[in-house]
Amino acid sequence: MPTPRLGRTLVIANPASHSGKGAAAADFVERFLNSFESATEGYTIQRTTAMGDARIMAAAARKFQTVIALGGDGVIHEVVNGLMDIPIQDRPTLGIIPMGTGNDYARTLGLARNAPEAALGQIMQGPVRKIDLGKVNNEYFMQTLSFGIDAAVAHDTTARRNQGDNQEGTALFISSSLKLLSKAHEGWHMIATVDDEKTLDLQEIFFAINIGPTYGAGFKVCPAAVPNDGLLDVCYNVRIPTVPTILRLLGMMRAGLHTTSRVIKTMRAKKLHIEFTEDVPVQTDGEELEGRIFDVEVLPDELRVITSPSCTW
Repeated sequence: MPTPRLGRTLVIANPASHSGKGAAAADFVERFLNSFESATEGYTIQRTTAMGDARIMAAAARKFQTVIALGGDGVIHEVVNGLMDIPIQDRPTLGIIPMGTGNDYARTLGLARNAPEAALGQIMQGPVRKIDLGKVNNEYFMQTLSFGIDAAVAHDTTARRNQGDNQEGTALFISSSLKLLSKAHEGWHMIATVDDEKTLDLQEIFFAINIGPTYGAGFKVCPAAVPNDGLLDVCYNVRIPTVPTILRLLGMMRAGLHTTSRVIKTMRAKKLHIEFTEDVPVQTDGEELEGRIFDVEVLPDELRVITSPSCTW
């Protein structure tokens, strides 16, 4: 008799994700696992009802071999942080069924987005790979951490979705960016120490630190980022651009071409110490953070994740 692919499995599902389509996706997964008993050694499905539920559920998942997160990047972020409460030798493998607006972690893993049947098929066939995580202060991030106007955009898009805005994906990201551009003309002053060696004194409109290449529903902010290279990819401005230049860079960012601009610089690092002289918008995987002082580091090979069979990194 073949060994079940997933072992004991916990599905953590956000029914409200993707404008409520997460509920039908969770029902589909439940029907599938009921019908194909050989896929697991038994499963439990838990549906979230409030922010923070997924983190609590994942933190209590020590007895499972696989945890499947069904929802958007926010729920995946919670699940990852919950899993990090479990010692690495007992930590379950993570699977993703992406049902969200941005789905940038799914892009990194090569998974089908907002297509639960296809994503579940990939989970049943794809390889398990070790992947890096980022850590900022006491919070983990699987995809992105950023400061400045793009973080303000992330906060605005979340608020608009919560208020019932029907825009999604790239359109939502761009419309929020246009609304908030006028607030970025001065930037935020910061001092960054990189790998305990180099100190940067910067006036930033945006400073992005990534594990995977994209955020904002596919914008290639750090196009060269590889999620298992043991390094953080950093993209930031070296001078304050004019509003027309910002608009041009935003368009170029979709294809990752903004890094060719003299306004933009990139680097790689294992850790950074960052201090702002004033409050600054901060987001990690789309979730809001607060503060002025941030210690950031990469944690190589920290999580076992099921990727698409066609994933190329």
